Amino acid sequence: MGDLTQTQTQFEEAIRRGERDLATRRRAQAARYDRASGSVVIDLVSGAVFAFPAKLAQGLKTDSAEQLDQVEIAGAGFALHWEALDADFTVEGLLAGRFGSARYMAERFGAGWDSEAAE
Repeated sequence: MGDLTQTQTQFEEAIRRGERDLATRRRAQAARYDRASGSVVIDLVSGAVFAFPAKLAQGLKTDSAEQLDQVEIAGAGFALHWEALDADFTVEGLLAGRFGSARYMAERFGAGWDSEAAE
C-alpha cells in the first residue's frame, strides 16, 4: 500500500509542476516563417511576439522557403520543430539567444560567445 501512496503523491506533484509550467514558462501560441523578412516569427501565449532571422539558427540555413514554412509547435508550445529539416529548438532557448548547440554558437558567433549568459 505504501508504494501506491508514494506513486499517487508523485503523480500529483508532477501534475502541479506541469500546471505551473503551463502558467509561467514562455510558450508559443503560433509560429510561422515570414518570407518577406526571412524571419521565424513566434507569437507567445503572453501576447508578445519574437522574431529572428532563420539563417541564424542551426539547421535552418536553406534556400527552401517551403521547408521553413513547415514549422510546427511541439510540446504544448515549449518547442518548435521542422520535420523536413530535422531541426528542433526550445522557445526559451531561442528567446535567450541560443540558435543551436554550444559548438555551433561558438563557431558562428566566435569563441567569446558565452553559453552561461544565454541560460
